[in-house]
Amino acid sequence: MSTSPESAEPARIREAVAADWPAVWPFLHEIVAAGETYTYPRDLGEETARAMWMLSAPSRTVVAVDPGTGVVLGTAKMNPNHMGGASHIASASFMVDPAHAGRGVGRALGEYVLAWARAEGYRAMQFNAVVESNTRAVALWKSLGFEIVATLPEGFLHPTLGYVGLHIMYQRL
Repeated sequence: MSTSPESAEPARIREAVAADWPAVWPFLHEIVAAGETYTYPRDLGEETARAMWMLSAPSRTVVAVDPGTGVVLGTAKMNPNHMGGASHIASASFMVDPAHAGRGVGRALGEYVLAWARAEGYRAMQFNAVVESNTRAVALWKSLGFEIVATLPEGFLHPTLGYVGLHIMYQRL
């Protein structure tokens, strides 16, 4: 589902390479440090973050880039959610540079990840921890066919809202 520069799509999606990390780290760090949407430690260090985000096969990390400028707009990592007898369930995580929010980058990454999971033979995709107060993400995933299958009440400590729910979202592929 990569797009070409002639497309009306907001981004071209491609495999992430080591040289992309300096563009990804600043917005990944900003998002994680804000503590509003990820269960990562707010003081997550760069080397740990790189190891957690820049995955190798059979998992995959991609970047969404502006087709005209090549600027990295966002990133996604996709991987098996479980091992063994449940390894047919995929998962993914997404980060869009806040400077480029609202341009369809998250949707483009979501569509790409779903197509990847189908092509890889996964039977479903599960998001383990979607913060309930992250209403833009929840709405996006619902619009792409995910459903909330459970909510862990007060499963996430938001820095300003206090304890909020943590959704498990699922889509059969």
